[in-house]
Amino acid sequence: MEETQKKKAVRFLEGNKIYLRPLDIEDAELYFQMLYNSETRRLTGTQKSYTRQQITSYIEGKAEDSSSVLLLIVLKETDVVIGDVALQDIDTINRSSSIRIAIDAEQNQGKGYGSEAISLMLEYGFGILNLHRIELEVFTFNKRAAHVYEKLGFKIEGIQRDRLYFNHQYHDAILMSILEEEYRSLNRV
Repeated sequence: MEETQKKKAVRFLEGNKIYLRPLDIEDAELYFQMLYNSETRRLTGTQKSYTRQQITSYIEGKAEDSSSVLLLIVLKETDVVIGDVALQDIDTINRSSSIRIAIDAEQNQGKGYGSEAISLMLEYGFGILNLHRIELEVFTFNKRAAHVYEKLGFKIEGIQRDRLYFNHQYHDAILMSILEEEYRSLNRV
């Protein structure tokens, strides 16, 4: 292979507008930059600051972590990374997991990319990993995301009061989940 030939991106899960690919050590700088988008930090409740070395160590650790699947969200047309999505705390005995997502920039929000990424991960979680339950939490101020999760079939289980302290205020979180049979009935799998 010629050195000038562009390295072809791995497409682990592919949708209509996006594909999901594994996070690689070469993505450390990109991931570091994404972590410091102020609106993304607010929506995800990210409060800590991280160094480039901590991010590199985190990515290296994820390669060895069988309890999570962390993937980058990439636009199909341009191969531009716009966020990440993860199944975390995968419990193979109880067949459960949590899911999280972050879309990096406001110009990429509200275009269906997040819905497509979550759908791809639900299909992977229920269809490949044989999960029974996938849960998430969303802060009450993130009404757009809560609406998207409900459209995808997630059910509200409860409110975690004062779950997040951010910018001098406490915020509640909504706990939501979707079960395997709910997913299958919505998607006629």
